[in-house]
Amino acid sequence: MPHTADLRIEAWAPTRDDCIKQAVLGAVESFLDISDAGPTHTRVSRLTAASDDDLLVAVLDEAIYLLDTEGEVPVDLTLRDTGDSVEVAFEMVDAGALPQVGAVPKAVALNDLRLSHDGKQWRCLVTLDV
Repeated sequence: MPHTADLRIEAWAPTRDDCIKQAVLGAVESFLDISDAGPTHTRVSRLTAASDDDLLVAVLDEAIYLLDTEGEVPVDLTLRDTGDSVEVAFEMVDAGALPQVGAVPKAVALNDLRLSHDGKQWRCLVTLDV
């Protein structure tokens, strides 16, 4: 796919973890059609972050890293706080087996990044370099 521009993702959900999940799945769906994909296995990563914004970046960075190094993408994920870190269970599938529909993200941009709670729900905004 040709490089068109950076990708801006906005996601929202009742919980912080679900908001991060929606951002990751939105990123994946921006370049692969995962509508019929089922996971083939689980990869668990333990991530640390000093803030909610940092956690959003860490989870997205890990998803991009797994794509770059393993050729796999998450089609689902769950986050579990372990006290000193967050355990992320990525439900993975081979990216090469899915139709490509857009430019592949290369990195998370740290400018204009936000993950916050507005009293009703969690919202995040993040830009991905493609």
